[in-house]
Amino acid sequence: MSNDLPLAQNAALQLARTLMVPVSLFEVDGEYGVLPADELDGDDVTVLFEYDPFLGGRPVH
Repeated sequence: MSNDLPLAQNAALQLARTLMVPVSLFEVDGEYGVLPADELDGDDVTVLFEYDPFLGGRPVH
């Protein structure tokens, strides 16, 4: 988890490109985290962005 949004965004993009799977950047209690999109249980988290490596790595939303 990180308190630095630009650092978390960079980590999300790199993870998506490394694993070649969509990843989600999410926020919980003011901290940011990154997980593969299919592993995220979104009940208690706010998804900020999804990064899809097949779309050039730009955020999906």
